[in-house]
Amino acid sequence: MLSTVKRLVVDTYQQQHLSDVARRVARARMTYLRPAKLRNLEACLRRIEADAVPGDCLEFGVALGGSAIIAATQMGAERSFVGYDLFGLIPPPSERDDDRAHARYAVIASGRSEGIGGDRYYGYEPDLLAKVRFNFAAFGLEVDGRKIRLVPGFFADTLPLAGDGAVAFAHIDCDWYDPVLLCLEHSYRRLSRGRVHHPRRLQRLWRLPSRNGRVRGAACRSATRRCHPQCGIHEGLRPFPPRD
Repeated sequence: MLSTVKRLVVDTYQQQHLSDVARRVARARMTYLRPAKLRNLEACLRRIEADAVPGDCLEFGVALGGSAIIAATQMGAERSFVGYDLFGLIPPPSERDDDRAHARYAVIASGRSEGIGGDRYYGYEPDLLAKVRFNFAAFGLEVDGRKIRLVPGFFADTLPLAGDGAVAFAHIDCDWYDPVLLCLEHSYRRLSRGRVHHPRRLQRLWRLPSRNGRVRGAACRSATRRCHPQCGIHEGLRPFPPRD
């Protein structure tokens, strides 16, 4: 009971610091990110604009498009947004994922997974790509294939065709070890100096899904540890924005 009240108080406080777009996204139940995470994401986006970091904005794992809409709305006019997703039911985890991941997937595969606020789980949408396009349009954003692109398919198939243009911001919000590692490897080599890697998942170092400042999810932690030496990263993890 106490933890529920505390979470409500924290959420209410964090919501006051969100942009109007972020609050609308949350009210429309288009994102799984709590207000604190949305505030963090917006701080990252403001930082790359303030520092004039060159490059585009990428997201790996678009789901209903909530955080993608926030990024596409707040990025500078010279940037493009590219969202990668299967836009369907996610594939199963591998042997490199833990028991919790497999248990979670069993619920999803059974058709019993519940969406945000009791809505239909996004993976059960008959045409998720069309729904995400509709969500973008509701915020006055056109998925035109140039300024804003949505790329459907498995990351292993789509990322090799993605090119090597500069990236200022990468939001990695996919599931399971193998996809996370693939997205880390692909995006890190393209990041501009001063860039933000936001693995709900990075930041100039990495901001992976975190809880109390720690990287959340065994698969995500393992993928990040493996990616560090492969990408020539020798610094440790740190939260963004930095804690006081």
